[in-house]
Amino acid sequence: MTLPSLFDLTGKTALVTGSSRGIGRAIAVELARHGARVTVSSRKIDACHEVVAEIQAAGGTAIAIGANINDKAQLRALVDGTVATHGPVDILVCNAAVNPYYGPISGIADEGWDRIMNANVRSNLWLCQMVGPTMAARGDGSIIFLSSIAGLRGSAMIGAYGVSKAADMHLARNLALEWGKQGVRVNTIAPGLVKTDFAKALWDDPATLKNVLAASPLGRIGDPRDIAGAAVFLASKAGYFVTGETIVVDGGATIGGSL
Repeated sequence: MTLPSLFDLTGKTALVTGSSRGIGRAIAVELARHGARVTVSSRKIDACHEVVAEIQAAGGTAIAIGANINDKAQLRALVDGTVATHGPVDILVCNAAVNPYYGPISGIADEGWDRIMNANVRSNLWLCQMVGPTMAARGDGSIIFLSSIAGLRGSAMIGAYGVSKAADMHLARNLALEWGKQGVRVNTIAPGLVKTDFAKALWDDPATLKNVLAASPLGRIGDPRDIAGAAVFLASKAGYFVTGETIVVDGGATIGGSL
């Protein structure tokens, strides 16, 4: 069956960070399924190769390049390696993130704060500075940050992480304003609680999970593929008139009550 043209990514090059597992993996697989040439990246290169094998087994095109998002030289090599193999980046998905601290933001140490902000915000800016100008010169491109509903409301448990995700939303708005006239769209996706290893400290806690499910109109937490669909939309022609926005994909959690 021929894919609907609005979602067809044939001929596009996509770079997805943090794509060896969870949401990033689901996004990489779906972008490839819709025709994109995908670079799978994380610090764990063996896990990246597993994702590449899955994509190739389904008839897609993908390569694996390991990179630590806190190392600017490694990110430069990641972009250069992608361009050398697939061509210029058309779709950048900044998914990799960290959250080493759970607890009141008033008690976070400088080291924890710096780790969160550098990995979750600074690395995204670095990657945008590396690929955005080329997109602008070509007159087309889609940049997607994976944010979180934690960036839309306060939390006594993941407040510092939420601040970084709110910063990503505004980084997207600002870059969308700067590059919009050149055809580059910049958006964020804000997932609710999704069953990934990254969020296990939340969904694996019975009390937290009970509160989340009670506040959810759909009565469940998310699956990584629930988020991947939004990424395909923003990466494709279907999302050509959307920029500077945050798409909330949370099963209605933000309308159903607080955590």
